[in-house]
Amino acid sequence: MQLFPCPFCGPRSESEFHFGGDAGNHRPEGFREVTDGEWTAYLYERNNPRGAANEIWMHMACGEVFRMERDTVDHRVAQSSALGEGGGNDGMAH
Repeated sequence: MQLFPCPFCGPRSESEFHFGGDAGNHRPEGFREVTDGEWTAYLYERNNPRGAANEIWMHMACGEVFRMERDTVDHRVAQSSALGEGGGNDGMAH
């Protein structure tokens, strides 16, 4: 079992978390101005980095959404922080 650090509750079992997507994958604004290509990129094109990843996660127990930086190879978590901390306004991928 791996422990993930919830910035609100502390270390918890990975089974309590839900992956929300890449941090910074912002939903396109506007209705008529968004092209099919922009929607396709938003919905289907994902990063799949080997190594450092910056992601959005939800802790299902407390319902909070946060940003987690982790390594996809060795599964080490570098840090987790509430959205808005650390100088970024990361949106959750919808």
